[in-house]
Amino acid sequence: MAAPEILTFGCRLNAFESEVIRREAAAAGLKDAVIVNTCAVTAEAERQARQAIRRARRERPEALLIVTGCAAQIDPGAYAAMPEVDRVLGNADKLARASYGDAAARLVVSDIMTLKESAAHLVDGFEGRARAFLEVQQGCDHRCTFCIIPYGRGNSRSVPMGEIATQLRALVAAGYREVVLTGVDLTSFGGDLPGRPSLGQLVRRLLAAAPELQRLRLSSLDPVEIDDELWRLIAEEPRLLPHLHLSLQAGDDLILKRMKRRHNRAQALAACRKAREKRPGIALGADLIAGFPTEDEAMFQRTLDLIAEAELDYLHIFPFSARPGTPAARMPLLAGKLVRERAARLRAAGEAALARSLETRIGTRAAVLVEREGYGHSEHYAPVRFAGAGSVGEILPVRLTGTTGDTLLAEAL
Repeated sequence: MAAPEILTFGCRLNAFESEVIRREAAAAGLKDAVIVNTCAVTAEAERQARQAIRRARRERPEALLIVTGCAAQIDPGAYAAMPEVDRVLGNADKLARASYGDAAARLVVSDIMTLKESAAHLVDGFEGRARAFLEVQQGCDHRCTFCIIPYGRGNSRSVPMGEIATQLRALVAAGYREVVLTGVDLTSFGGDLPGRPSLGQLVRRLLAAAPELQRLRLSSLDPVEIDDELWRLIAEEPRLLPHLHLSLQAGDDLILKRMKRRHNRAQALAACRKAREKRPGIALGADLIAGFPTEDEAMFQRTLDLIAEAELDYLHIFPFSARPGTPAARMPLLAGKLVRERAARLRAAGEAALARSLETRIGTRAAVLVEREGYGHSEHYAPVRFAGAGSVGEILPVRLTGTTGDTLLAEAL
C-alpha cells in the first residue's frame, strides 16, 4: 500500500504542520490515504481545496481521504458532507497520532478557542524542500474585520523558547542551512509566556543556540509590532536575512481603520524607512487587499501609491473575499468585477516594482539557496536562475548578470 499523500494549501505554518501530520500518520500505521490540509483565508483557497478533494477521490478511489486545516476547523460539517471525504480533523486534532488510528471517529474537531498552549512538534525534515520551517507561535488575539483565521487557529499561543531552540538545533543537524520562523501572528510571540519575551529576544537566543545556522528568515510581520531588539538584529546580524514581509493590507487610513488594523499609513511608511535605514539594500514584501468594502477610487489609489512610496519589492495581492461570520462580510461590498480590476492593477504595479528591484541587483554578488537544479532564492528572497553546479540545500555564491523581469540570472562563482 502507498504511503499517505499530503496535499498542503496556504501558509508556511500549514507547510510545517503537514510534516507533523506526515510523521504522526506514519507512526499510527496509516498507509493508503490522502490527507488534505486546507486553507480558509479566501473563498478561492477553499474552492481549490474542494477541487483537490474531488480529484484525489477520482485518482485514489480506495484511499482513506482525510480533510483537515483551517477550512475544516471553521466549517467541519461542510467537508463531512462531501461524499468524497472519509474523515474530518480539526487543526489541533490533525497533530495528534490518535487521529490517524483505525479507531478514530469520522469527525474529530476540538474547540480551538479553548487551547491555551502551543506545544513544540519536533520535525527533522521537510519533504521536497530546501529550507525548513519552524513554528514558534499559533493563533491570533486580534480580530481584523476581514479575517476568519482566528476562528480556525484560536487565540495566540507561543512555543517556549527552549523548545524552539531544541528544534532549531535538530534542523541544523539534519543539514538545513536556512530556517524560516513561522506563526499566525509572529510579532505577538511571547506575550503569553513567563517574562513576556519578545520576538527579537527569541531570534537572538536562536542565533546563539545554533551558531552553525547560516540563514534565519522571518515570515510575515505586523509593521508596528516589531520590537526594539528585533530592529537591532535587523541592523547588526548578518545571519538574519535582509528580507522582511510586512502585513500592510491597505494604504488608506479609513480603510485600515475599517479593517481594524493596528497601524496607519504613516506608520507603515515609517517602518519601511526604518528597515532601509537599519539595513541598506533590504528587500521588503507586503500583503495588500484589493477592493475592501466601501473602498472608493481615491482610497484605492492611496494603496496603489503606497507601493512606490514604500519602495516595496514583492507583493502578495488578495482580491477581497467576504468570509462568512466576519464583520467585513456585512459591510457594503464592491462589485466583483471592480474588485478583480483593482487586484489586477495592484499586481501590475507589483510586477513593475519587482522588475525595478531586480534590475538594481544586476552586477552584484548574491548567495543563493539552491531549491532545484539551476534555481533558488537569494538572501533578499529574489528568485534566481543560474548556470553552474549546485546541490539542493546548498548556499551557492553567484554573480547576478541579468534579469527576465521577474527572475534574476546569475553565474556561479
